[in-house]
Amino acid sequence: MTDTVCAHVLISGRVQGVFFRAETQKAAVRLGIRGWVRNCPDGRVEALFEGPRERVTQMIEWCWKGSPHSRVSDVQVDWKPCGEGIADFSIRY
Repeated sequence: MTDTVCAHVLISGRVQGVFFRAETQKAAVRLGIRGWVRNCPDGRVEALFEGPRERVTQMIEWCWKGSPHSRVSDVQVDWKPCGEGIADFSIRY
């Protein structure tokens, strides 16, 4: 049985206006991660990643790199119980 985990992530730095959400979606789809990503009013990007522990961990590591023009200064992770019933990975507005 696969160890499915959920991570609520807040990414700080220069992460809005640099295609961070689109690149996050591409990376998540490539890794087979379910969840969502959206901009926050305070300039951060928020995401929820759900999937096998190893792939979610890879996705969190990817967040430190981000999109080509982003400059990530911090990635906060809050592990939480799964159960939102998410079927794919989307960009929320």
